[in-house]
Amino acid sequence: MVRAESTTTTAIGTSTHAAIKRDELYLNLTVPNLFRCPISMDVMKSPVSLCTGVTYDRASIQKWLSQGHNTCPATMQVLSSTDVTPNLTLRRLIHLYLHHTSTSPAGLSPSSSPSSSLRNSLLSESEALELIKNLSSGDRTSPVTKLVDFVKFSEENRRFIANSVARVSDLVEILRDCEQYEFCDQILLILEFILPENGVKELLNKKILNSDFDYLSKFFWLFRKGNLKSRIASAKILESIAFDADSQRKIAEKQGLLYELYKLSNEETDNAAVEASLSALISISTSRAAKKELVRFGIVKTVGKILSGSYSVRPVIEKALEVLASIATCTEGRVSISEDEGCIHGVIKRLMKCSGAATEHGIMVLWSLCCLARDPTAQNAVIKVNGLTKVLVVMQSDCNPGARQMCGELVKVLRVKNSKSCLASYDTKTTHIMPY
Repeated sequence: MVRAESTTTTAIGTSTHAAIKRDELYLNLTVPNLFRCPISMDVMKSPVSLCTGVTYDRASIQKWLSQGHNTCPATMQVLSSTDVTPNLTLRRLIHLYLHHTSTSPAGLSPSSSPSSSLRNSLLSESEALELIKNLSSGDRTSPVTKLVDFVKFSEENRRFIANSVARVSDLVEILRDCEQYEFCDQILLILEFILPENGVKELLNKKILNSDFDYLSKFFWLFRKGNLKSRIASAKILESIAFDADSQRKIAEKQGLLYELYKLSNEETDNAAVEASLSALISISTSRAAKKELVRFGIVKTVGKILSGSYSVRPVIEKALEVLASIATCTEGRVSISEDEGCIHGVIKRLMKCSGAATEHGIMVLWSLCCLARDPTAQNAVIKVNGLTKVLVVMQSDCNPGARQMCGELVKVLRVKNSKSCLASYDTKTTHIMPY
């Protein structure tokens, strides 16, 4: 019976995927060339024009310009300006055409028409407003997935929602009385999508943290009940609103919330989840009390596994080392790191292997242990894995002056501690250590 259900679920998933592919193929075959991006040849979601007058999809042209090109891809003219202008007229024409096609595709059976996801993304702005109004009034019959698809579709759609205080406030208000976590998951995804827009973080800070309703309890509930995507969204939202000491304190002191963020970094193997949770912990855990709590939870062991393991995702490594550097600013954190030899080995392992920022965070951790705390256990652990050589390599690299100074102090301490080493008489003016 279980096998039959599993087979059925797989078949449904495969069928849905095939239907989406069929929709995309149908659109690619029928959409006029005017609506296609000259770079990707796909239907433009957010058409923008260069100074040459040629229109491209925003994502495609921004990628082209970010690679250092200063020409128009279609005409190869040198650009006098790399600014882009939204082509609102063409965008509206594309929407009208796709909406008409999705509702009455000539010569196609209903099963061949574009998917509901595509139709949802083609909601007009007035329809999106009406949907928000219905949702905020308690009408849960309107599928919130329509609004999710709408904000996912284009930057202009996200900006339309974000540019109104009332719309953003209404979305947050929906969480107040909602007891269906599957429904709340969708609202969180919408809020996550509009986070980068101007003013949204400040508005969410005011609405969530300075309201007569305890929204943080709702976030705690969603961490416990929601799916992985909504927990990632929750972590990103909490990080975004923790931009001052008062906000950080309120979030950190909310019973159980800090632990749920920690669990997200410790229990999930999804890189996006680990990065989101570590990033949130960095923003929120700025007080000594919060750092002590993280140490008590076991954050040092968690980060040590990340650093000494096979993780290769740069943002995850950077965030892991930044968390450790933050924890190392309190006594309890330094003691915990010193007692975890594997964590120290992981820090040494990642020096010069990820990014300049990651290396500087790692040097900060080693300096805090070996120079600030003068911990002999930590000093021995660093020497044991040839840490002195790695510090010398960093010292000779293009690091910032602060990191270079910490490297110099580390060299002095470790050189004395390891007097039998051939590097004991190291002189930066005459000796050079090649990176490895």
